[in-house]
Amino acid sequence: MESQNLTSVSEFHLLGLSADLELQPLLFGLFLTMYLVTVLGNLLIMLTISSDSHLHTPMYFFLFNLSLADIGFTSTTVPKMLMDIHTHRGVISYTGCLIQMSLFILFGCFDSLILTVMASDRFVAICYPLHYPAIMNPRLCGLLVLLSFVFSLLDSQLHCLMVSQLIFCSDVEVPHFFCDPSQLLKLACYDPFSSSILVYFIVAIFGGIPVSLIIFSYTQIVSTILKIPSSGGKYKAFSTCGSHLAVVCLFYGTAMGVYLSSDYSHSPRKGMLASVMYMLVTPMLNPFIYSLRNRDIKRTLGWILRRTPESQ
Repeated sequence: MESQNLTSVSEFHLLGLSADLELQPLLFGLFLTMYLVTVLGNLLIMLTISSDSHLHTPMYFFLFNLSLADIGFTSTTVPKMLMDIHTHRGVISYTGCLIQMSLFILFGCFDSLILTVMASDRFVAICYPLHYPAIMNPRLCGLLVLLSFVFSLLDSQLHCLMVSQLIFCSDVEVPHFFCDPSQLLKLACYDPFSSSILVYFIVAIFGGIPVSLIIFSYTQIVSTILKIPSSGGKYKAFSTCGSHLAVVCLFYGTAMGVYLSSDYSHSPRKGMLASVMYMLVTPMLNPFIYSLRNRDIKRTLGWILRRTPESQ
């Protein structure tokens, strides 16, 4: 098959979730509803944290940034997917593909690093409660978020640089609903072995290190909680990190499903379904997990909802 330089490739064709025209209205309605719930839910969490001065603590500051990352994460792919379903035309320009991929990795990595920072925050709060106010001061919290964003930006630019060096064949149909880096690698005209090794190296650095830090943090947290003599004290200590642990399991569990389905399954559909769980279902559930399990969030949400009719 004749190959051409990447600069001559002007667009990619996204095949989407399904080619069945009868399913398009159902898919459009389903994903539009999920996207609106995701955005509104996370915006409500951000509004709640901003409205109550009692929630201006490190834990809720990180939760605010997690909600911001979730909105950006879903907004990089879902609106384009909805437009493709509506128009039945899954075309994206080469530049648009690189931008979408960069933003997807930026917010995905930022999400992962914020979860890591939140685990470290819970580690300090439970294992070193007396030193918590001094350690987790506003300056350090801001620095941790800034570093998380900088490392996420570096990760996205490394992926973008790698993909920009690929040479594609004339057939540039992407069996996905967005520009997934792993699928773009498979479309290269030559065997992208070196690029695949680089991808795994980047994932090991930007994915393996956060997971290792989260596991270490919760190992220390569990060890400290088991030393608490009263069962009431154990429950109170564990309840402060229960929501975060649920979000971590959901986020990394679905993320692992994406990579495992990509590596060991020859069905693109399975990979796309795993990606939907990873990119849409998880960010949609995060606000519910935190609001339903957090007494402070529920109290402030109730105050906001009671105040809204009065202001009208």
